[in-house]
Amino acid sequence: MATVPLFSQFPCKTLVPSSSNTKFQSKSPILLPINSVNRRSEIGISVHRPDFKIRATDIDDEWGQEGVERVLSSSSPVSVAEKVADEAIESVEETERLKRSLADSLYGTDRGLSASSDTRAEISELITQLESKNPTPAPNEALFLLNGKWILAYTSFVGLFPLLSRRIEPLVKVDEISQTIDSDSFTVQNSVRFAGPFSTTSFSTNAKFEIRSPKRVQIKFEQGVIGTPQLTDSIEIPESVEVLGQKIDLNPIKGILTSVQDTASSVARTISNQPPLKFSLPSDNTQSWLLTTYLDKDLRISRGDGGSVFVLIKEGSSLLNP
Repeated sequence: MATVPLFSQFPCKTLVPSSSNTKFQSKSPILLPINSVNRRSEIGISVHRPDFKIRATDIDDEWGQEGVERVLSSSSPVSVAEKVADEAIESVEETERLKRSLADSLYGTDRGLSASSDTRAEISELITQLESKNPTPAPNEALFLLNGKWILAYTSFVGLFPLLSRRIEPLVKVDEISQTIDSDSFTVQNSVRFAGPFSTTSFSTNAKFEIRSPKRVQIKFEQGVIGTPQLTDSIEIPESVEVLGQKIDLNPIKGILTSVQDTASSVARTISNQPPLKFSLPSDNTQSWLLTTYLDKDLRISRGDGGSVFVLIKEGSSLLNP
């Protein structure tokens, strides 16, 4: 056979059976190869060892049953998924807490105009924390969240401060500043609503926007619109007003004001039916960009090209309620 020459190359020795094993004495001597383990690599023989196993009783003895269960469950896919889910829930709860804290900090700041330096620092820290937890890292790929009317709750843009401070309370004041986004037509409308004791009116700008990155949009303003004053049908006349720090009693002239109220009511419908006044904006300084750094269904944080920050809350959100 072919195997005989192969095994004949091994150095061998004769094993002589002992006299006690008489029943094997009639058989031929058994040849055992010497250093066969070292030689198996030369002839291509592979040796398979039995698998190495640990008895559960060994682990039980050392760690106890609870330790075994802990070891087995620590790498379980179910336990990993539960841990991830718990961490996600904690992250959402922390984000909601930060949003509520930010809304509370904005209360009474008049969109940032009357915020103290300490309050500004607190607001800035909350904004930074929320930006690090932004649930929408690519807001321009989630335009359905951007759609709708957003109410300006806070800004560090000093260009708005003259507008906010230019008022004679309680006669005329800035009642609301908003931004309405329509992603279908890629349009933005910025609007400022003024309110007085006899009427409300608005001034707005219409713009187009282009998506430049997952977070950044380029805005080009095209048109200004002055809304038709909406006269108030029912005017509440206070007993007194304060102008430039001086309190003025209105009781002596309430009769005159009542007459004015009646006249205003009679012409309210006529004026309200007039179309708004529209005009083109000059080409200078009509473009800017906006970077959205936080976005969800209630809150939006954006930064402008001058480094200013804008905090806007979606119309109808509970965050608008202090």
